[in-house]
Amino acid sequence: MTTAAAAEITVIPLGDLAESWYIKLAAEGKSKSTIKSYRASVEGFLKWHAQQGSAAPVLDKATVNVYLADMREQGAKPGTTRLRFAALKLYSQWLAMEGETNRDELVGMRPPKAAKPVVPCLSDEDLDALVKACRGTDFTDKRDMAIVRLLAQTGLRAGEMAALTVTDVDVRGGMLKVVRGKGGKGRLVGFGPVVAQALDKYLRARRSHPLAHTPALWLGDQGKTLGYAGASRAIGIRARAAGIEGFHLHRLRHSAASRWLAAGGSEDGAMANFGWTTRDMLSHYTSDTAQRRAIDEARKLGLDRI
Repeated sequence: MTTAAAAEITVIPLGDLAESWYIKLAAEGKSKSTIKSYRASVEGFLKWHAQQGSAAPVLDKATVNVYLADMREQGAKPGTTRLRFAALKLYSQWLAMEGETNRDELVGMRPPKAAKPVVPCLSDEDLDALVKACRGTDFTDKRDMAIVRLLAQTGLRAGEMAALTVTDVDVRGGMLKVVRGKGGKGRLVGFGPVVAQALDKYLRARRSHPLAHTPALWLGDQGKTLGYAGASRAIGIRARAAGIEGFHLHRLRHSAASRWLAAGGSEDGAMANFGWTTRDMLSHYTSDTAQRRAIDEARKLGLDRI
């Protein structure tokens, strides 16, 4: 067998090399959630490949196309297939840059089309009902009220909210610091007196918590901190009590963005506040209420006065 022929059948240990890729991603400052998502994408591809009866996984255009088509047939959402493709494309690029493969086999491959779903914003009546569902004198009542009011005004990502520490929040100054947002970028976010009052009530109640000495801002009711999953469950219970169907924390971010523009806030201000770098994201988050804002704007412009 010639040297060239031997090179053609060299098995690339995609699973083992992926661990080195994850180390590189962590060194670049990628978030744990991003790395977790990329890991799931690579492992999902390798698992699928093994199920096809081939022992040696191949990362090339033909194989990836079949993989994505199979995902769609199994009912995977368009956004999921795009995410899987994006991770595999970055992995293929890294393999070539590191000299683990002769070339990037996925270069020039286009991502699968994905229609962006319209996430319905919460109406003013929904928000009022959600706030009422949080009223009470217990520790969890004050905590959940603070979370709802904070997300409804600032539009923080749920992960950003969950990662806040006590020192990140300046209640008197009406400002908080997102140390590390999406893409590793930090920013300052302002909030009003109603949110400040809710935070103040929670922080005073927090002083008596067994974990009051710990840095995490949000604490659970059983001697634990409150992460993303816990906050999602807690506010989900409040939403069900308020009669809101299909609730998830991200709807509060969409609602905050739409309310910002409806109240006359600028697009540049919204982008800085919500941590966006392109206007495409602004349009995506406010698409649900764009038509209503256009109608209101048309009436205010008074173009019928000729």
